[in-house]
Amino acid sequence: MTQSNVRLRQPIVVVLGHVDHGKTTLLDKIRGTTVVKKEPGEMTQEVGASFVPTSVIEKVAMPLKNLIPIKLEIPGLLFIDTPGHELFSNLRKRGGSVADIAILVVDVTEGFQKQTIESIEILKEKRVPFLVAANKIDRIPGWKSIENETFSKSFKLQTTSVQKTLDNYVYKLVMQLAELGFNAERFDRVRDFTKYVAIVPVSGKTGEGLSELLALLAGLTQQYLKSRLRIVEGPAKGVILEVKEEQGLGHTIDVIIYDGILKKNDTIALGGLNGVIVTKIRNILLPAPLQDMRISKYGYKSIDEISAAAGIKISGPGLEEALAGSSIYVVENEEKLPEVKKIIEEELSKIRFSKDSVGIVVKADSLGSLESLINGFERMGIPVRVADIGPITKRDVIEAELSSKEVEEFGIIAAFRVKPLPGLEISKVKLIYNDIIYQLLEETKKYIDEIRERKKRRSLDSLILPGKIKILPGYVFRRSDPAIVGVEVLGGIIKPKFPLIREDGQRVGEILGIQDNKKNLDKATKGMEVSMSIKGNVMIGRQIQEGDVLYTDVPQDDLDMLYKVHKDSITEDMIEVIRELIKIKRVENPLYGISIQ
Repeated sequence: MTQSNVRLRQPIVVVLGHVDHGKTTLLDKIRGTTVVKKEPGEMTQEVGASFVPTSVIEKVAMPLKNLIPIKLEIPGLLFIDTPGHELFSNLRKRGGSVADIAILVVDVTEGFQKQTIESIEILKEKRVPFLVAANKIDRIPGWKSIENETFSKSFKLQTTSVQKTLDNYVYKLVMQLAELGFNAERFDRVRDFTKYVAIVPVSGKTGEGLSELLALLAGLTQQYLKSRLRIVEGPAKGVILEVKEEQGLGHTIDVIIYDGILKKNDTIALGGLNGVIVTKIRNILLPAPLQDMRISKYGYKSIDEISAAAGIKISGPGLEEALAGSSIYVVENEEKLPEVKKIIEEELSKIRFSKDSVGIVVKADSLGSLESLINGFERMGIPVRVADIGPITKRDVIEAELSSKEVEEFGIIAAFRVKPLPGLEISKVKLIYNDIIYQLLEETKKYIDEIRERKKRRSLDSLILPGKIKILPGYVFRRSDPAIVGVEVLGGIIKPKFPLIREDGQRVGEILGIQDNKKNLDKATKGMEVSMSIKGNVMIGRQIQEGDVLYTDVPQDDLDMLYKVHKDSITEDMIEVIRELIKIKRVENPLYGISIQ
């Protein structure tokens, strides 16, 4: 087959971005504008997707012929309407993602936010190429909007200062992408789209820049993804977006078919809560034309077969335990079934697991979100002991308890869109719930960090504190084993078990006990004169002399903790002792005390 005879399917386009940055508005504008430009019968509405045909793209992008130097051979673009990047994570298949290309929507005036960065991490991980839609250009101060105009023309009609403001915003996006390892530039300045991420300034509200965005999506996918877009005639492969219970249909699955042909009565295999589900397709369903794919009140149309790429609903027996995010394969014949089942089992075992090692418990509502969480925790260095789908069970609590006994901070169940079973006792572990992935990751890390910090924050009583003493001449009661001497506390605090050093930094034993008028003391402070016993290999007249000044040997960590946690306990005389200690200790350790200065 020659290159010109190769039939191409429509690319699957996914839209990602931070909450409130305008994903939905942009998608609605694409749908609305393309509906206006369509001919009767051209637009189709599919489950979980909106199909924009090539004829519509060509009309929208008519003023931009120079941007599409090649004739479009793709049938159009299939936009996956994902309510946030959590559902995008369900677009998983062996070796990557179902998505061929992504639009990363960024509020041009706000730049990258946490969810934007997480979206890029997912795109990197799944190796999905992307364009940046720098949205909300209509909000740039002084911007004069022209409804549905090309960006190029709109930009030329703005004042010089407004143009400069937009360039500054775009430059910030370029810098933020550079920090994440991507070369980027405004689309009309890019010469090699394989090496640069194109930034397209747009307005989801006014439609400005929509022409360039659609033209680039169509042109780039056809030019650089041609081999990936070749139509495959064989049995269908797909991925489950959502599992639903529909009135009159029972349990159904919303599926994106990315390869091959799906027919009514086909045998399919897919992942289920308790292993691989094998069933027969009772119906392939499409929503009523031009209705929102997530609202079924207008009813469905039953079809006999459909080719990739497409969004469809499948009804059939035994789908109540189907797992969102699972692959779905058509099984051509009985002989192929063991091979297909093995493929699905291997996929499931990589994401749903239980290890005999210390780590947290992660529960989620779909395979895609579970996989994203596991990868997220891995990047944070947080080990996962159990990863599974469905509600939190007694077994999950037991696993978290076992972890906490070994490492306190890992006694966690991180739950994404799933709740504990009724009546389950979970008071002995920490349950962290969220329905946004990046927030669940952040909250879990924050909790672990807080416990670790608390463990570090030892009490003041456990620290070796700065102290300075002078051995009083004429008050040597015993020369060694242990040495007993009279001392004056010149500054700070001394306590039993504190190690001592001379002014030259040499260690000279440890305080064994402190007495005043034959009464044992737990500490002595500035101005006090007390008798003190010193244990260790020390003799008065050899290692130390009458009249010598000694200091407590304060470790770096104890000094840091004193300043970080117990700063209120530092007295003026102690500050002077610390200054002298730093001079003494820096002879051996030039960095001693650097963190407190």
